[in-house]
Amino acid sequence: MGAKNHAIIMPDADKDDAVNAMIGACFGSAGQRCMAISVSIMVGESADWIPEIVEKTKGLTIGPGCDNKDISPMITKAALERAEGIIADSEAKGGKVLLDGRNPKVDGYPNGNFLGATIIDHAGPGMPCYDEEIFAPVMVIVRVDTIQDAINLINSNEYGNGVAIFTKSGGHARKFQHEIEAGQVGINLPIPVPLPMFSFTGNKASMWGASNFYGKGAV
Repeated sequence: MGAKNHAIIMPDADKDDAVNAMIGACFGSAGQRCMAISVSIMVGESADWIPEIVEKTKGLTIGPGCDNKDISPMITKAALERAEGIIADSEAKGGKVLLDGRNPKVDGYPNGNFLGATIIDHAGPGMPCYDEEIFAPVMVIVRVDTIQDAINLINSNEYGNGVAIFTKSGGHARKFQHEIEAGQVGINLPIPVPLPMFSFTGNKASMWGASNFYGKGAV
C-alpha cells in the first residue's frame, strides 16, 4: 500500500497559494505520512516558481517536535539512512539537488535522526527519488509541457493513492477530475482526504484487495 502522491501546478494557478500549499503538503510531518504530496509536476511556465519554492522552504525550522519546529526527526536511524541513500543515488543519476537537507546541525541533538527539507529538480521515471516512496521531507520536481503530459505521467505511475491540481481553470480542473487514476483527488487542495466514512485505500499499488471505496471503483 505504498504511495507516490503527485500535484500538478498549472501556470494559471494562484502562485502564492500553490507554493505555500506544496511546501506544507510535502514537508509537514517531515513527509512521514501516507498522504504527503511528494512530487510537484511543474507545467510550462510554472517552473519559473521553483526558485521561490526553494527560498520559502529554506525558512523551515528543524528540530524536536516538542519545540514546535517545522520539521521533526525521521522515525528511525534506518529510515534516515534510506532517505539519504535515495537522495545520493538520484543525484548520481542526474537529479539536481536544489536544497540539500542532509547532515543538518541541530543544537543539542548531535546524534538525532534529522533530515532537513530537500528539493530535487529534473526528476522523472527511472530515478529512485521518483520511483520510490521516500517517506521523508523530500520534494521531487518534474517538469512537463502540458497538462496532458502531467496526467499521463501520473497515470503511468504504479501508485494511485492521492493527487492534486492547482489551477484557476475550470476546464483544467474538470479534465483532471475525469481522467486521473487515483483514489483521492484534490482541486486547489494539497492533501485530499475524504470523509472518514470511507475505508482507507487508494488505487493500483496503493490498495490491497479486489475492490475499494474510493474513486471510480466505488461508483
